[in-house]
Amino acid sequence: MEREIISVKRKALRINLEQTIYGTFAEIGAGQEVARTFFQAGGASGTVAKTMSAYDMAFSDSIYGEEESGRYVSESRLGKMLHHEYQLLEERLIGDKYNGRRFFAYADSCSTINFKKNNDPHAWIGLRFQLEANGPTNDVKLHVRLKGTDNLLQQKVIGTLGVNLIYACYWFSDNMEFFIDSLYDNLSPEQVELDMIRVKGPKFNWDNRLLALMLVQKGFTDATIFGSDREVYQPKDVLYKKHILCLRGRFRPVTKLNEDMLKCGLETYRKVIGCTQEEIAVVSEVTLANLESDDAYSAKDFLDRTEILCSLGHTVLVSNCHKHDKLIEYIDRCKPKSIGIIIGIMNMLELFKEKHYTHPERELMHYFGDIFNKNAVMLMYPYQPNADKPVITSENLHIPDNMRSLFNHLKSSGLLIDIEGFDPSVLGIFSPKVISMIKHGESGWEHMVPDKVADIIKENCLFEYPCEV
Repeated sequence: MEREIISVKRKALRINLEQTIYGTFAEIGAGQEVARTFFQAGGASGTVAKTMSAYDMAFSDSIYGEEESGRYVSESRLGKMLHHEYQLLEERLIGDKYNGRRFFAYADSCSTINFKKNNDPHAWIGLRFQLEANGPTNDVKLHVRLKGTDNLLQQKVIGTLGVNLIYACYWFSDNMEFFIDSLYDNLSPEQVELDMIRVKGPKFNWDNRLLALMLVQKGFTDATIFGSDREVYQPKDVLYKKHILCLRGRFRPVTKLNEDMLKCGLETYRKVIGCTQEEIAVVSEVTLANLESDDAYSAKDFLDRTEILCSLGHTVLVSNCHKHDKLIEYIDRCKPKSIGIIIGIMNMLELFKEKHYTHPERELMHYFGDIFNKNAVMLMYPYQPNADKPVITSENLHIPDNMRSLFNHLKSSGLLIDIEGFDPSVLGIFSPKVISMIKHGESGWEHMVPDKVADIIKENCLFEYPCEV
């Protein structure tokens, strides 16, 4: 079934003419762009109960309460706005006149480009709404980054996005893909980046992690992040002003090798940057290219992997940053104190293969320049192809002669670092072998994964584990 894409004005008019949808617009920071779209469409008296903009902080605080963080473009402020405005609807709109109405409270708090053009324009946008009169409420919250340098165009984007959100909630709340796609109607990723979406309520039986994955798949954002509590977050809220250590992998499933990479990488990184372990935010990153390259990839497979990572207490980053420099560029947007990337030594060797470049020396210098000018280091974990072969580290890695001097320079400068204290007994564990053993019911794979991972796989029949019916 195809979805009809209509203009923002037609969406607003259709909502206005749907006499049961009725509510409040509260907008801070970029004018009342969403409410204005409904007024301009015509018939707004059927939809708009109230519009307001508490632009001054004193007024905003007197209505919604103070923000301890001092940040008014925040999820906390959005939540207070939705709660306050919806509560007023329930208190004031009573009686026969409002029978059959499906109430909503729309809110946004925005920061568009300033006069000096030196800020980071972004917005929190949300809707609390009923799908049935007198029914329960559902919530949708979005975080967006506004692109470009034109204040008026950014205001227009907010107006369009707000109408798209309200329309999606009432027309597409039973179709996840239509819902996500419709948010970008009459917009493009060049205008706005949607890097977080969270839905909640009895109408939605969607996993927020799948919604987050769809944002990356569709190119609406470069990455999305969720915590061990399985909740999706705005990346900057998790990574801002922290030391970030990132372990990249497929995690299909998490093995004792992955566990050792993270444990030893964390200890090595802690020594390098000279801080406590508590000051480091550890992130397990799954690249979209790795997900979709797996033959068994599916939404269920993705959730199986993330379920294990979350159960182990990991913060999970899903990105389309296949190359390391792009990932570090993305993380650097969150203004971290430092960045560490754990990489297998054979993946490091792959970076130095001439077949990937037209002008190897020049391109590789540029590539590493983009990485290491962001206060980043790369931590190399050893490899052993089989038990009768030597362990490969940076000391015996066969780098092409014409690039050996660059490799030695990066290593002597402390930018490429060997991970210390690794467990030699886990070097022969490879995920494809573990998956094959799980699928075919072979014994012994349990010893290749952490005990908790084995229990989760068996209890939940993950990765085609042959559970008994």
